[in-house]
Amino acid sequence: MTTVLTPASPLTAADRCDRCGAQAYLRVVLLSGGELLFCAHHGRKFEPELKKIAAEIQDETERLTAPPATTPEEER
Repeated sequence: MTTVLTPASPLTAADRCDRCGAQAYLRVVLLSGGELLFCAHHGRKFEPELKKIAAEIQDETERLTAPPATTPEEER
């Protein structure tokens, strides 16, 4: 059987950590077909175990340190 993974959509502020409810920055697609969402803290904490059961890990933690995007109004 061939499994095709569709591209994951970006995580938003509405996506919450399944462990603590903080904003999620990691989406873990499980080999069993489900998915889990984690904040950066819990993603790092559970990373070794998650890698064992994950088909895919979408990591957007770089957004925490990226400079904020500017809008045209802010550039004036």
